[in-house]
Amino acid sequence: MVTVPGVNAPSRDAETRVGGRLRAVKLLAFSDLHCDLDQAADLVERSGDADVVIAAGDFAKIHDGLEQTIDALKPISVPTVLVPGNNETENALRAACEGWDAATVLHGEGAEIDGERFYGLGAGVPITPWDWSFDLDDEQAAAKLSDCPEGAVLVVHSPPKGHCDTSSSGDHLGSQAILDAIEARRPKLAVCGHIHEAWGAEDRVGPTIVINLGPTGRLIEL
Repeated sequence: MVTVPGVNAPSRDAETRVGGRLRAVKLLAFSDLHCDLDQAADLVERSGDADVVIAAGDFAKIHDGLEQTIDALKPISVPTVLVPGNNETENALRAACEGWDAATVLHGEGAEIDGERFYGLGAGVPITPWDWSFDLDDEQAAAKLSDCPEGAVLVVHSPPKGHCDTSSSGDHLGSQAILDAIEARRPKLAVCGHIHEAWGAEDRVGPTIVINLGPTGRLIEL
C-alpha cells in the first residue's frame, strides 16, 4: 500500500455523494480520453476543485498519442490516480507519467490519499477481440484484485459484468472477476470506463455505487 500526500482544494457542489463523512473528499473522475487534448485541458482546469483526480484508462488510441495526452494532463497538481486502459500498457503509462509528481499509476495495487484508500486495475477484462489490446482474462484479473481492501475506492478500466457494461447490441461485456471483487470487498465506489456506449451509466452492486465515467468527467463526493 503506497501512501500519497493529500491536498485540500476549494469546495464545489458534487454530482454524486457517497457515504456520510464529516469532511467530504472531492473526486474528479474520467475515462477514455483517447487523445482528446481539448477535453484534457478542460479537466486540468476543473481539477482545482477536486482533492483527488481519477483517470480510469484509455489515454491513447491503439497505443498512439499516449505521451501527448499525459503531457496535457500533467498540469494537474492534486493527487491523481491512473490505471492503464486497453489502449496502452501498464509500462507505457508508467513511463509517460515519469516526472509528474501528482501521478500514481495503479495496476493490481493500492494507494492511500488524503485518508482514503484507492485500489486500481487496468486493462481490458475479459480479453477483447483485438490483437493489439492490453488485456487480462478474468483469472488474471481476480489474482490482481485479491489484495483489494474492503471499503476502498475501486478504479478499474473495465466494468463489472452486468453493470454499466451494455454494448450497442445489448450484450454485457464486463468482467465477472471485477463483479466478484466488488461483491466480496464492498468498495464504497467503483468507477470504470471501456464500454463507450455505457458512458454515464450508474448502477449499484449491493452498497457499492458503480459509474461508467466517460471523457467529460464526473465530480463525485465521498
